[in-house]
Amino acid sequence: MSGPSSSAPNRPLPPTYFYLAIAAVFALHFIPRLFLPSLRLIPWPWSLLGIPPLLAGTALNLWADGLFKRYGTEVKPFRESSALVTEGPFRISRHPMYLGGMLILLGLAVILGSLLPFFILPLAFWFITVQFIIPEERDMMRQFGDRYREYARRVRRWV
Repeated sequence: MSGPSSSAPNRPLPPTYFYLAIAAVFALHFIPRLFLPSLRLIPWPWSLLGIPPLLAGTALNLWADGLFKRYGTEVKPFRESSALVTEGPFRISRHPMYLGGMLILLGLAVILGSLLPFFILPLAFWFITVQFIIPEERDMMRQFGDRYREYARRVRRWV
């Protein structure tokens, strides 16, 4: 449809922030270990428990992205949507792609097994909610009105 909505900020898209969060997870794992090797929280082989959330997050992102493409609607935030997608993973989360990103971060933190990467999770959760989810929901409310209000009443923001 048309270009960005009036609330479209001039900033990078959410994947950029998730990539930065992934880089921070690795940095907080490897850099402090040079000085504080005792910060290991999850030992091998228990750290392999991070694989399921990592895979689930990836699958969730691909599934949601595929639905956006099938409906021919915009996946980029702050752009006009041509459809309100409410099926598939959108039945359990209004923002399955953000949820997928958080699962990927959680999976990586568990796989790495050290304490400090877990501090990225609440920061990423807060940042994505404030910078993207709340403004996107405001745009969806404006665009889809009562249909979106009913959907938001039935389906939780994250899970």
